[in-house]
Amino acid sequence: METPELPIEIITYILKFLKVHDRKEASLVCKRWYIASQDSQFQKKLTFKLPASLSSLDVVRGLARLPHCGLVISHLDGSAVSRAVLTEVGRYLGSRLESLSLPGSSITESSLLALLPRLTALRRLDLRGLDSLFMSGAFLSQQDSRLEVQAALRHLEELDLSDLRYLSDLTFNRLTGCTPRLRRLSLAGCHIAFEFDPYRGCPVGPDSSAMLSLRNLLKLLRQQAGTMRGLDLSRTGITPESLKSLSKIEGLHLEELCLQSCKELTDQALITLCKHQPALKTLDLSSCTELTNATALAVASGLKDLQHLHLARVWRVTDKGLSELMMLKDLQTLDLSECIHVSGMDLLKGLKSPSAAASLVALSFRACCYVRDIAIFSLAQLLGPYTRKLDLTSCQCLTDVSVRAIATYLPSLLVLRLGGCKEITDWGLLGMVDPTAEFGPDRDLEVKGPSFTRTFGNMGFFRPPPLPFVDKPRLVTEDDLKTFREQEGVSLLALRGLQELDLSGCSKLTDTSITQVLRFPDLQRLSLSMLNDITDQSLLSVGWHCRSLISLNLSYCPLLTDQGIVSAAPFLRRLWSLQLAGCSRITDKSLAAITQHCQSLRTLDISVCKGITMTAVEQLQSHLPFLDSVNHCFVGGANPTFTL
Repeated sequence: METPELPIEIITYILKFLKVHDRKEASLVCKRWYIASQDSQFQKKLTFKLPASLSSLDVVRGLARLPHCGLVISHLDGSAVSRAVLTEVGRYLGSRLESLSLPGSSITESSLLALLPRLTALRRLDLRGLDSLFMSGAFLSQQDSRLEVQAALRHLEELDLSDLRYLSDLTFNRLTGCTPRLRRLSLAGCHIAFEFDPYRGCPVGPDSSAMLSLRNLLKLLRQQAGTMRGLDLSRTGITPESLKSLSKIEGLHLEELCLQSCKELTDQALITLCKHQPALKTLDLSSCTELTNATALAVASGLKDLQHLHLARVWRVTDKGLSELMMLKDLQTLDLSECIHVSGMDLLKGLKSPSAAASLVALSFRACCYVRDIAIFSLAQLLGPYTRKLDLTSCQCLTDVSVRAIATYLPSLLVLRLGGCKEITDWGLLGMVDPTAEFGPDRDLEVKGPSFTRTFGNMGFFRPPPLPFVDKPRLVTEDDLKTFREQEGVSLLALRGLQELDLSGCSKLTDTSITQVLRFPDLQRLSLSMLNDITDQSLLSVGWHCRSLISLNLSYCPLLTDQGIVSAAPFLRRLWSLQLAGCSRITDKSLAAITQHCQSLRTLDISVCKGITMTAVEQLQSHLPFLDSVNHCFVGGANPTFTL
């Protein structure tokens, strides 16, 4: 008697409870499961990436069954194949395509103008770096073409014109004249004359045929102030006065503003911005190196609805002023990466304040060298179950105390980055206390005997400070592991939902903790690079317990061998990215196992692997269908040094 098949409706209902990557795997079970996975409820906001090739023609035709989709088409040029791909896109997806991106292309003006009038459902258009369109200055110069494009793009909401070297007022006006309802505009990296024409020394615009001017941009913002909500002017030379003029435009209520690497901006300009654009929810000031604490105070007092604040590499910002940010009730993301004077203590004071309202979902202290255990221990207690992402990369003063605090008080973490925290040991990951170490988050504030003075060295009556390579932690024994398994500890295992973990460069970690703690079924990205003491045992344990991995970094782990790769590869079938650079003991056997089991692999780094031959690399490239890039520099024992 045949077993009756489940109705497709039941299979669809089951798939509804799976995550996206699990649903993709389930769709490969059989034809009925594939059909169920194509249900319309799973086909929302899908974006497909494909090259301009003959094989893409059938893919484009197949997408016609979807109600809506997005496309990223790469390597377009003036060839017949590229024109055929664009023709098929217009024919089959014209009324369904919601977003279109053309990265790394040299598309011709005639090809794009033949396509755009057919894309009547387009909401997002990405023309980043397509200098070939704007170099001649004739783009959309014909009235008939402009009218056709305007009719098609009247509902376009997002336009990305980043990194266009030849964008001028005339071409910008022609294009934006076809998009009367823009909500987001990106001009990152464009050459904009904010004050004067650098060649003539006089004001530019608003209709320059040579360059894009501030006057012209302000003209557009005034025209579309009612709908414009997001603006990206990163990597431009915007001046303080220009930002003030922009922020004062009547009727303009920005919600997102990105000003990354705008080096000339001052505190006074940001104070004016916060006063006139109080509706901002996302503000990115990364690498604006002239800003100080005054900006942080202005943000805290003027942007009451702010949700995401990025201050990475704003080196003049210190702890002072950060406590005020904790009064923002909607603040979810705070990025203080590479703010070298920040220790987190004032942030801690702000969270302790009775009027504190922020519920931080993402917090980054990457490369903040003054952040210590006492700050992380207290912050973890105050942040509690809200935090999903914590980046402590290269906070070299942190120890096992911080790891135990994170595991104890932040159970909802999805992303944890501890790369470069060289004082973290097996004890911290296991949630145990090294019996030979001093315990306590405030131990670094205690006085521990004689030390050097400012004017005198070690003259025999001062005790020199301990060297890091002398005071090594006691190794974990089998008895310690038995205790770990029996107790209900606060090991890293407590972070059950972890999806990304970075332990690269934590050089004191060994197989002891990796095999016992890294058991996360939902973990998708893991970095264990530069761990000199982990062996095949760790790799096999990771493969067995973390089967959802799509990215794995094992670069410069010198003890890994073919045996580990061959044993773990059958469990790593979902991998998209694998990095094995500098693993000198792996050979062609590892590549054969990867070829056989990791069919979804897209990027592979095997540089400086002296045991791998180019013949094996070529075989791997010919057998993996989705492989985009293989870094094979200096394989086969090539000398990585150059003689100039």
